[in-house]
Amino acid sequence: MFNKIIKLGQKKFNKSDQHHQDNNASTNNVVRASRTTTAAASSVSNGESQATASSPSQTPIHPMFTSTPTLEVLPLLKDVSSSDRPLLFMKKAHMCSCHCDFSDTLIMPREKEIKRQTLLELVDFLHSSSAKVNETMQSELIRMVSANIFRCLPPAHYENTGAPPEGNDPEEEEPYLEPWWPHLQLVYELLLRYVVSSEIEPKTAKKFINHIFVSRLLDLFDSEDPREREYLKTVLHRIYGKFIFHRPFIRCSIYNVFYKFLYETERCIGIGELLEILGSVINGFTVPMREEHRLYLVKAILPLHKSKSISIYHQQLSYCVTQFVEKDYKLADTVIRGLLKFWPLTNCQKEVLFLGELEEVLDATEPSEFQHCVVPLFTQIGKCLNSAHFQVAERALFLWNNEHIVGLIAQNKDVIFPIIFEALERNMKGHWNQAVHGLSENVRRMFLEMDTELFEECEKQHSENEAKACELLEQRELTWKRLEEAASLAA
Repeated sequence: MFNKIIKLGQKKFNKSDQHHQDNNASTNNVVRASRTTTAAASSVSNGESQATASSPSQTPIHPMFTSTPTLEVLPLLKDVSSSDRPLLFMKKAHMCSCHCDFSDTLIMPREKEIKRQTLLELVDFLHSSSAKVNETMQSELIRMVSANIFRCLPPAHYENTGAPPEGNDPEEEEPYLEPWWPHLQLVYELLLRYVVSSEIEPKTAKKFINHIFVSRLLDLFDSEDPREREYLKTVLHRIYGKFIFHRPFIRCSIYNVFYKFLYETERCIGIGELLEILGSVINGFTVPMREEHRLYLVKAILPLHKSKSISIYHQQLSYCVTQFVEKDYKLADTVIRGLLKFWPLTNCQKEVLFLGELEEVLDATEPSEFQHCVVPLFTQIGKCLNSAHFQVAERALFLWNNEHIVGLIAQNKDVIFPIIFEALERNMKGHWNQAVHGLSENVRRMFLEMDTELFEECEKQHSENEAKACELLEQRELTWKRLEEAASLAA
């Protein structure tokens, strides 16, 4: 009876559309140099992944699905008996492996709608509390998901370049939107429902959500469509939470993406989303922190500060770095010295970001660790105080608005006062910005109230240094005058 229903519902689209679909599928296998996937994944093309046992699911294909899938109208899952439902589910999943051409809205409109409605039905079926998905159904489902999302990405907006042309801000550029997102979104929703479903056992699902599958998911973070990256972030985070045996591999793979970004491509697409995932991962680390995590902090996370495009992902990066310090206070010295190592020399906007991150790190720093780095830290802060860019100087002075930082300074005032005093005096006498002048006066007054004797000693030392500087300047001018006189006499 079920076979009769299937035959009655079949309405295959015409040959011209089938031919167009075949051509479209063949073009998806063209691999561009800048958008390649991992070696293990790229050895399998979209078509081969459905017809061989080397697909991401690593399971044999059901005998009835060896032919090319075609889009057709099928009965609803709720309209068939429970015994016939698994086979119909697999047939619908196999049918949705078809790719539709979205380059023109007039091409294949009926087939696109069939696929969209079918995907919606599959999403509702997985969302249903009564849905039972056996291993064979899972295999066909993941094979369909793989056929849709694992594809050759379109050329990047700045192909094979690490940064946009001079004068263009990547944050102001219009993001690329995937034309066939109406189908992709539903496929991602299916994958998400599958991963979070309480009915799916991890021991069974790991046959399909394996290392190759996860690697190919990470490759898709190179997509320029922010909607796709948002779904990828959610899916990968859920996989990390549910599949404990994948956690070391996922962490290592994310760090490898950072290495590739830093030392090869310099393309920052997807780095922010990966850092968001990593922020949640770091939050779950046990204390004391393992040496592996410390090593990745130094080798993969802190070097992300040297990128020119740090503004795109700095918020997420700052959160990750602060999480390390909050988890293990002994890492404060490592983090602060790492920030000083990559401190920008000529980029003022980047310097403002660093000062903001430094305040968050110092807010989580213990006094015992603060003492280790106080001299190089406040030497750099002193330079920021005298910056001709008023935003940098202003942001550095705002550090004294933080009570915890003021407390750390008070405990190390004997070291900090002599370093900062001269910078404050320079601002008081010669900084062009009135706001910076006023803030410097407030900090100077705070020092005076904190320790009057030390303040007077620093003031005396500063006066002596200025007198010596004036004396050296006079000697230099006198020497030049003598040289000029000697030169005139010789002429």
